[in-house]
Amino acid sequence: MQISRLFQITYILLENGTTTAGELAKRFEVSARTIYRDIDALCQAGIPIYTVQGKGGGIMLMDRFVLNKSVLSEKEQNEILIALQSLSASRYPERDEIFSKMSALFKKSNLNWIEVDFSSWGSDEKQRKAFSVLKTAVIESRALTFSYFSAAGKSERRVEPVKLLFKDKSWYLDGFCLERMAYRTFKISRMTNIEITDESCVHLEPRDSRLVSTADPPERDWINLNLKISHEGAYRVYDDFDEKNIVKHDDQSFTVTTSMPTGEWIYSYLLSFGTVLEVIEPLDVRNEMARRLKIMSEKYLL
Repeated sequence: MQISRLFQITYILLENGTTTAGELAKRFEVSARTIYRDIDALCQAGIPIYTVQGKGGGIMLMDRFVLNKSVLSEKEQNEILIALQSLSASRYPERDEIFSKMSALFKKSNLNWIEVDFSSWGSDEKQRKAFSVLKTAVIESRALTFSYFSAAGKSERRVEPVKLLFKDKSWYLDGFCLERMAYRTFKISRMTNIEITDESCVHLEPRDSRLVSTADPPERDWINLNLKISHEGAYRVYDDFDEKNIVKHDDQSFTVTTSMPTGEWIYSYLLSFGTVLEVIEPLDVRNEMARRLKIMSEKYLL
């Protein structure tokens, strides 16, 4: 208990600058005499604490004291804090408290230049809760049950989770599916009714595991696309395609040549560009886009 209190006293002094024996005694529910013994113990440990009597005085640390610089260099301190900031992306619950304490220990206050957040701009409370449950299952090596929605429809899954991964703007769960008896990767946003079971995981991650969507077979054909995109879609062009596949024209429009895996998903993706995109080739994809657009337009005709 004393060691924990000594650390907390040091942290309070680093964060607040000055405090009093009375304030510390009240906080830790001990006597002022005990606090003074703690201060003596900290001084003997090499922590430069001193006291000032009278009005405005109190217990304080020497100016510019930081956590043992001989242990961590300036660069290493910054790297640790940047790594802690990036934990916000994975919604690590203790991140803010740890970051605050480490910032105080290192005497760093100008670290707001970076923020890592993989969540959507809208409300993602559902996915945040799912992420927390999945993280617990992975850490505790316990199987999960959940409903999963793919292009083939809804299915019930029982999975031994291996890891959470972030790829191409989305979070996934990689694990061994006990229904398919094979490793699969599930998009978290498509998972509902997630429950942790009492079953322990017995399958280990294979060395040659790959990102495999449950919505599609492991091997898929690829299709070459020739797309025309107007200048209003410039932001999507540079977001979604490799610069070497983009040709910009004098009228500020773009031609994009790219290859994508075939599947139902490709039409939803192309339609997401709205009116700024036109499929030039291949002809079968162009015709299918026209057919789908006709069906969509008929829904709005009076």
